[in-house]
Formats: sequence, C-alpha cells, structure tokens
Amino acid sequence: MSKFILSAFADEIDADLKTQMDVLDTHGIKYIEMRGVNGRNLVQHSIDEVREIKKQLDDRGFKISAVGSPIGKIRITEDFGPHLDVFKHTLEIASVLETKYIRMFSFYIPFGASPESYRDEVMKRWSEFIKAAEGYGKILVHENEKGIYGDTPERCLDLLKTMDCDYMKAVFDPANFIQCDVETYPHAFNMLKGHIAYLHIKDARFEDHKVVPSGYGDGKIKNILQDLYDSGFEGFLSLEPHLASFKGFAELEPDAKINDMPEGGPKQFAMAVYALKKILSEIEG
Repeated sequence: MSKFILSAFADEIDADLKTQMDVLDTHGIKYIEMRGVNGRNLVQHSIDEVREIKKQLDDRGFKISAVGSPIGKIRITEDFGPHLDVFKHTLEIASVLETKYIRMFSFYIPFGASPESYRDEVMKRWSEFIKAAEGYGKILVHENEKGIYGDTPERCLDLLKTMDCDYMKAVFDPANFIQCDVETYPHAFNMLKGHIAYLHIKDARFEDHKVVPSGYGDGKIKNILQDLYDSGFEGFLSLEPHLASFKGFAELEPDAKINDMPEGGPKQFAMAVYALKKILSEIEG
C-alpha cells in the first residue's frame, strides 16, 4: 500500500511564513516545499536567516519536504559559475532545514532553437551539480518544466540516464507536461515511473494550457496516483495550485464551503486541497 504525504508551495498562500503555517494548519498539512518565504526566494537568504526560519518551523511542528529552488532555471547561454555558487549555497540551506530533496531544472533553451543542440552543455552543467552535491546526503529532483531541456519525458529520461546517479531522481509535474502538449498517463508516467521520487500536484487543460484543480484537467492525476498507490509508492504530493485565474470552482463544486471564503491565496489554495483530497478519498477508500 502507498503512503502519500501532503506538502505545499505555501508561498502561493501568502509571502509571510506565519500566515503560510496558519493556513496549512487548517488543512492538516505539516510539510512545506519552500520556494518563497517572507518576500524572497529561499535561496536568497543567508544561512543565519535560514536558521531562524528553521526555528520558526520547529516551534510550530512544521518540516520541509523539499527546497523548491530555482537552480537550473536560467538560460543555458548564461554564465554558469555564479549559478553553481548559488547551488552550493542551496545545499547548505537544505542541510540546515534537514530536508532530503532539492527541486531543480535543466536550463531554458533559446526560443526556436533545438534542445538537442544544447544537450552537451546541459549534461556538463548537471555533472557539476552532481559533483558538488556528493556527500551531502541530498536527492536532486529534476522537474519537467516548459521551455527547459527536460520538458518532454524523453529528454527527462535522457538526463536521468546520462547522469546515472543514485541521488538524482525525477519530480513528476502533470500540468507542466500538459502545457507541453504531452500525454501524462500512460505515456510520460510509464517512461519515468522508475525514476519518480516526488510529485507536484497541479492539473491543466490541453485546449488552453490553463491550470485547473486536480481532476478537472487533462493531467490524469487520479490515474497516476492510483498507479502509484497500487505500486506501494511512498513520498510527497506537493500542492502547487497556480489557480489565480480559475473561476469555475463554484459551478463544479457548488456545495463546497470554500465558495464562501474571501478571494485570495488561502481560497485558491483551499480549492487545490479540496480537489486533491477528493481524489485521494476515492483511491484510498
């Protein structure tokens, strides 16, 4: 049997850490995939500031599921040296926060260019990440993201196989694949299943690429989670709502108490939680 653990990009609720924790507490979620906190990206904080963040988390009983870093989310043509330094700082941050995972990317490819023409440089840079992370006990999880080298399952697999590293795995993001016009299930999922260690939970529609609550798009999130559940997967489902423009929830779920909430980050986040928990209740009975 599977063990799904819920986490969240809490900066979509509010920039303030206390508010993030307050809202997550109402949903029974005690893990954060920390990307932005107190108005800045986590990797922009000093180690002393991160220690203070850790203290606030400990005082409230919260833990970090992953550092939601921007590492690898620069143009492949940009200078790599300073970015590698930021990654090394991120490794120290992950150690202070006592989290195993660091979310990462594989560089934006120039618009209109062939990703394959930049393959060697992507692999070279990722080899540097792998080397820098040696001995830290962290797992570098690569996220499929539109416009980067690894935005298709084929190139994600190429990167994973080329690195051939036991502390590099995949983050599977259904909505991001939909926004690249890729079938998530069974195509992308089956291709990457053996490498998936972590999931981002957001859905999207092929017709307009807009993000919608889980189960209301083409991401086949229930199929994916059912497959993982049946396989005994244990790991994080990290909610990344991106629902600022979603207006149809009241029509889809007219009886949900969420509809009475004031507009804003907490309401959009509540929609995402409601949709995911609905799917999980159907899977887990």
